[in-house]
Amino acid sequence: MKYKKIKGIEKEVSMIALGCMRIDRLSVEALESLVEVALSLGINFFDHADIYGGGQSEVIFGEVLKRNPQWREKMILQSKCGIRNGYYDLSKAHIISSVEASLKHLQTDYLDVLLLHRPDALMDPAEIGEAFESLYKRGIVKAFGVSNMTPGQMSLIQKHSEFPLLFNQLQFNVVHSGMIDAGIYANMKDASAIDYDGGVLDYCRVNDITIQCWSILQASWTEGSYLDHPNYEALNLLLKSLGEKYNVSPSAIATAWILRHPAGMQAIAGTTTPENLRKIAQATTITLSREDWYALYKSVGRQLP
Repeated sequence: MKYKKIKGIEKEVSMIALGCMRIDRLSVEALESLVEVALSLGINFFDHADIYGGGQSEVIFGEVLKRNPQWREKMILQSKCGIRNGYYDLSKAHIISSVEASLKHLQTDYLDVLLLHRPDALMDPAEIGEAFESLYKRGIVKAFGVSNMTPGQMSLIQKHSEFPLLFNQLQFNVVHSGMIDAGIYANMKDASAIDYDGGVLDYCRVNDITIQCWSILQASWTEGSYLDHPNYEALNLLLKSLGEKYNVSPSAIATAWILRHPAGMQAIAGTTTPENLRKIAQATTITLSREDWYALYKSVGRQLP
């Protein structure tokens, strides 16, 4: 496993994290095995959200920690808040109550990291700053970040908070690559030149904000995974060919494509099976060549300007 030192996080952060959105489908025993495999692979970062599984993903993870309390100090636990039933809520009251509920569910005394899950059009950055201060002073959250936010939104929050935003969790993979498309096609009239996110990639790099990539193997909500998907035949042929070249799985090649970027992004693996997690973790054992990285980028129909 490869690790990254992030100022404000005591432990070095594994470059692959286990995403816990779907773990509510597992039994306590099955999740215990998955977490044990993750730790054995060197994965120490576990990504939750208060809404995952309607809260049950945190609950079942808490049962695993109850059985294995010695694991907690090996882990960096992250959760997210702000999505409610039909609306977003980043009020001070909801942020604090959400963290308190997550701690109860996870059966732990603190979160290593709290992310604001989605931008709330009604968010008051001063309230957010007050919530962060309260949580930090109580010792129940050690560090903060955001998810799915633009540079302007992050700047607004940062203006009212003394705590640096350490992470921004964003959708990114070889198929969903808008963060880099706009830069590659800069000053062109092609649709790929459209900047949909306000230059979030460069903003995060300039401000030492680590991008956490979600849906690393998913093409879209409707298509599901791009692995072995008929819409991405050329990509899958290349993933398999490069897998043979580097002696790793196609999913490892797809993940290595993300990790190859010099921004030092972290990949969130949302698998629920130990076998798939082992395959994905192989990504940290290789470094794609520049030629192979660009070949993958172009394999979904893109042309370089």
